[in-house]
Amino acid sequence: MSFSDIAVERKGPVVVIRFDRPEVHNCIGPRTHDELVEAWEAFNQDATAKVAVLTGTGDRAFSSGGDLSRALDLMPQSPAEAEAHDRGEMPGLLGPSRRVDIYKPIVAAINGLAYAGGLEWACFADIRIAEEHATFGVTCRRWNIGLADGGTQRLPRIIGLGRALDLIVTGRVIDAREAERIGLVSEVVPKGQSLARALDLAGYIASLPQEAIRTDKEAAVRGFGLPLHEGLRIEAECFNRLVASPALREGLRKFLERDHPDRRAGQEPITPGLPRSFRPEE
Repeated sequence: MSFSDIAVERKGPVVVIRFDRPEVHNCIGPRTHDELVEAWEAFNQDATAKVAVLTGTGDRAFSSGGDLSRALDLMPQSPAEAEAHDRGEMPGLLGPSRRVDIYKPIVAAINGLAYAGGLEWACFADIRIAEEHATFGVTCRRWNIGLADGGTQRLPRIIGLGRALDLIVTGRVIDAREAERIGLVSEVVPKGQSLARALDLAGYIASLPQEAIRTDKEAAVRGFGLPLHEGLRIEAECFNRLVASPALREGLRKFLERDHPDRRAGQEPITPGLPRSFRPEE
């Protein structure tokens, strides 16, 4: 695949997708939209790609959102397109932001400002790592432009409705530490280190058996906000699909034969935060 507005790099089982327009704060125009659709579809369909890392080029911006110089080109062009957008038949305005069926893990390395649609793309990820100079905000508020790429839905699910409405209604910008405090990001790292940290985390995730990660993510995504009984039904459906696969039985074999990645003599345990009592004996 050859792209001009984004860059895609393969690092073993990890795919790095990068907004690559640093001269305009990595904003997203019509061509960027098309390339994002193609890149995310390729990642989702590639059986050897286990984890995606999303970031931006440079040290100023993750993404400033939509390219407002092309704003009208990004929007539905006819009543028929608007109706298709209403029905969820379009992938999103700024790439495939309407997709909810990517059950592989996604890590965002937020290397600068994440505004408006850029904040929406940060929310597209499962885990967000921010550099200490990163800032976040629904800055399209000042231009009377609404959120259309998941911000009104994903942001409240991440930080709660009250905090999300504070950001959505006021358009105020928050720094990385406040984003960490309210749960928008998982971790804050020094400037220039978010991608390295994200790749380290993605590599660890990719080293784990993948089938249960994906069925658990699917259950969490599909069940969120539903009545508990319906969420539990979805969880059972996903779990029973896993039970029918050889992957679960292989995991049980490893456990029963003590083929444990955290108990191998002479090796450091791979599980972050594992209590010392579970580590290999000195």
